[in-house]
Amino acid sequence: MFRVKGEVFDPKMRTPFVKEIRALKPEDAAEKVYAELGSRHRVKRYHIRISKIEEIKPKEATNLVIQKLSEIEG
Repeated sequence: MFRVKGEVFDPKMRTPFVKEIRALKPEDAAEKVYAELGSRHRVKRYHIRISKIEEIKPKEATNLVIQKLSEIEG
């Protein structure tokens, strides 16, 4: 599990985000963030800046769905 922090920007505004993603590698987590933001919010990849990707334990996740999924698997 990874916590990805960054911001979405365009010439008019900047919006910070924090996403918790289930992935095997940090590169996979970044790819999922790009895909999810692009799909849901119609944001181009060059408008997304990822500042930090950190590995977290399932108990540290704030997203309850991710916590429950990790409990089922473990």
